[in-house]
Amino acid sequence: MFLTPKEEVIPFPNRPDGARSDGYEDYFVQDLVIHGTATLYRRERLVTAEGQYLLAPLPDTVPPGSHFGSNLIAYLIYQHRECNVTQPLLHEHMLDLGIDISTGQIDRILTQDKEAFHQEKEEVRQAGLEVSSYLGVDDTGARHDGHNGYCTALGNDLFAYFESSDSKSRLNFLQVLRGNAGGYTINDVAVSYFQQQQLAQDVIKHLDAQPRHFADEAAWQTRLQELGITSAPHIRIATEGALLGQLIAQGLSPHLLILSDGAPQFDILTHALCWVHAERPLARMIPFNDKQRVAIEQVRQQIWELYQDLKAYRAQPEAAHKASLAARFDTLVGQPTDFPASIAGVLKERREHKAELLRVLDRPEVPLHNNGMESDIRGYVKVRKISGGTRSEAGRRCRDTFATLRRTCRKLGVSFWEYLGDRVRGLGRVPRLAELIRKKAQELAAGKGQAATPAAIGGGAAE
Repeated sequence: MFLTPKEEVIPFPNRPDGARSDGYEDYFVQDLVIHGTATLYRRERLVTAEGQYLLAPLPDTVPPGSHFGSNLIAYLIYQHRECNVTQPLLHEHMLDLGIDISTGQIDRILTQDKEAFHQEKEEVRQAGLEVSSYLGVDDTGARHDGHNGYCTALGNDLFAYFESSDSKSRLNFLQVLRGNAGGYTINDVAVSYFQQQQLAQDVIKHLDAQPRHFADEAAWQTRLQELGITSAPHIRIATEGALLGQLIAQGLSPHLLILSDGAPQFDILTHALCWVHAERPLARMIPFNDKQRVAIEQVRQQIWELYQDLKAYRAQPEAAHKASLAARFDTLVGQPTDFPASIAGVLKERREHKAELLRVLDRPEVPLHNNGMESDIRGYVKVRKISGGTRSEAGRRCRDTFATLRRTCRKLGVSFWEYLGDRVRGLGRVPRLAELIRKKAQELAAGKGQAATPAAIGGGAAE
C-alpha cells in the first residue's frame, strides 16, 4: 500500500514581467518523519458525594498500563523483528530520539505480554494445516539458553510457521504439527503407522484396544505403563503413531503431502523430495580426471533436462505423459557411468526414492523443490547470526511467534508494519491472518480447479 501524497502548489518566485502561467509540472517526493514525542496527561480527579474517587480515562491510543505509546511499541517490535536491530542498538536509537527508556523496558516491550500474538500464531498453524494439500518443511539450528537447539519451519504459499525445541526428531516434528491442542489418539492411521514401522503385532493389538484417546502426556504415559510397553523403540513408535492419529483426529488431511530435503524425520503420510537436494551430491563431487568430470556433467545435465520436463508437466499435467516421464527417470538412474564408485551410489539412492521424486506426476500442485521453505527459514538464520541465541523462554517464544507472523504477512500481501500497529492499538481493522489464509486458499482453489485444497484430493484418488 503506497502513500497518498498531499498536494502543495509552488508559485514561480519573482515572475518576469509579461510572463503567463502555463500550468504545473508534478514532482513527487517521499520522505519519512521520525521523532520522539512526550505527553503529560493531566487526568482530572473527582470525589463523588459518597466519597469515591474517580479518574478521567486515558485516550484509547495509550496502551493500558504502559507509559509508552502504541507507535513506539510497534516501532520497536518492527525494528527488532523485521529489520533485525539488536536490543542494544535499539536502546541507543531511542536515546538519540530523546526517549527516556531503559534496556529492561525495551526487553519487556519485545517479549512480555504477547499472548494475543501467540494466539494468532496458533491460529495461523491451524488454518494453514486446514487448507493445505502440501507442506514444505525444513529445520535449522536455534541456540537457546546457552545450548544448541533447533527450529522447525513449515508452510507453503499461504503461510509460514516456526517452532523451536531441543530436538529435530520425528517425534518433535509431529508435536510441532499438533500445536497446543495436546492429546494422543489411536485410530486407523496410527495403526497403519505402527505396521509400517514394523511394531510387534501383539503390541499393536494392545494399543488398538479401548481406550483409544488420551487427553495429555500424563494419560498417555500411564497407558504405556499399563500395557507394559517399556522398550525405548516401542515407546517411540507408539508415541509417534498416537501423535499422527491425533493430528488426523484434529482434522489434518490424511492425504497431506510433506515436501522436504530428505531428512528422515519428515517422512510421514505422503512424502515428496526436493530435486535440488537430490542433485546436490553430484554438484559437490570432486572428479580425479577429465573423464570423470565429463561423466558427472552428463548425469547432471540429464537430471536438469528431466526436471524441466517435469516442471512443464506440472504447469500442464496430462496423464498421457506420466509413463514416458517415469521411464526416463528409470533410464537416468539405471545407466552405467565412467565414475561408478561415486555417481552410481547417488543414482542408486535416487532410484530407491523414485516415488518421492516423481510425486508431481500424481500431485501436480506440489513444487519440485523446497526452495520456498529454504527462503522462509533464511530470515530466521539471519537473526541467529546477528543476535546469537535467546536466553529466556519468553524470548524464544516471541522469536518464533513474530517470525511466523512476519513471514505469513508477507505471503498474504499484508504490511507487517500496518499489522503491528493494528494489533498493538487493538483496532481489529487488519483481518485475522487465519481468515486471510482461508480466503486466499479459496481464491486459489477457484482459480486452479480446486487443486490446492485437501478437499480436492479427498477420497484417496490421487494416491
